[in-house]
Amino acid sequence: MTIDEDRELIQSVENGEWQPVKDFDSVREELVKAAKETALKDYRMNIRISKRDVELLKAKALEEGLPYQTFVTSILHKFITGKLKEGV
Repeated sequence: MTIDEDRELIQSVENGEWQPVKDFDSVREELVKAAKETALKDYRMNIRISKRDVELLKAKALEEGLPYQTFVTSILHKFITGKLKEGV
């Protein structure tokens, strides 16, 4: 993250653009559990993804208090196991 991106993020927070996560403890617990379930990493996967999507993923991961790669792995795991819920 660049200094300008840091400043933009701080400004966004100060402008009240961020909303608290409903039932944060439950959501965090679920994400940590999913991350632990996918902690055994026995295969590497390289993909191409737009810079904008990576930035959005990093922002969402920051909201959840997780490293973005762990967050992505968690999302993929939930999707393939049918546990990903839209709009939550």
